[in-house]
Amino acid sequence: MEIEETARLQEFYLRYYSGHKGRFGHEFLEFEIKPNSKLRYANNSHYKNDGIICKEVFLNTCVVDEFKRIINDSEILKEDDTNWPDNDKGGRQELEIVFNNVHINFVTNKLSSLTNISETKDPNGLRKFYYLVQDLKAFVFSLIGLHFRIKPI
Repeated sequence: MEIEETARLQEFYLRYYSGHKGRFGHEFLEFEIKPNSKLRYANNSHYKNDGIICKEVFLNTCVVDEFKRIINDSEILKEDDTNWPDNDKGGRQELEIVFNNVHINFVTNKLSSLTNISETKDPNGLRKFYYLVQDLKAFVFSLIGLHFRIKPI
């Protein structure tokens, strides 16, 4: 069996959550890709009485492979969130990945800008996290938008 085919058969799981509890209640964005290649997307915003948007779609193997490439290129699997800021009243972000026999589960506060990142104890690790999250969100928003013709927030 070729190396690429072996890697493709390994378990892959990805989950991202960003949320806070504020004036409009619990608002969050969450997406996950399960080992069966199902993408689950949820966006809950109570602003102007908006409800929760939930979408599910099965992904082609080549799309899952692109998620794997993005994660691998980011080198996030080599990072440790020990010195990252704890979640605060501004909210929290969670990133869980199972890939290449590695399981990571990062939790930090909501990072609003790169300026905030440079003032932390681990700016290089948080920078990788920040850019990876931006890439993953853009990819998921594109997939959901193209598949369901909705406009994500």
